Amino acid sequence: MAKESNKDGQMNIELTEDVAEGVYSNLAMIAHSNSEFVIDFIRLMPGVPKARVKARVVITPDHAKRLLSALKDNIEKYEQSFGSIKQNEEFPQFPINFGGTVGEA
Repeated sequence: MAKESNKDGQMNIELTEDVAEGVYSNLAMIAHSNSEFVIDFIRLMPGVPKARVKARVVITPDHAKRLLSALKDNIEKYEQSFGSIKQNEEFPQFPINFGGTVGEA
């Protein structure tokens, strides 16, 4: 992956096809030490007793604070365009037939 700076100080960032596809996550867990923040992006699937970490991102405390600010800014812009994001304080609930047919006994 190429990362270059041009004479204007702008960075050229390459996004490969496999990374551009993205990874679906419906849960994130965050841990930290004195030198880094570790964000695990997890995919929970109903009926599956084990959740999988799909991506782990390790960043510095400075970058974590900048990420928080960027997320806040983007959420505000999103809500201006699409309305308030409703938060559910409960653990995610999935439809009974999410991801397949319902078995019968």
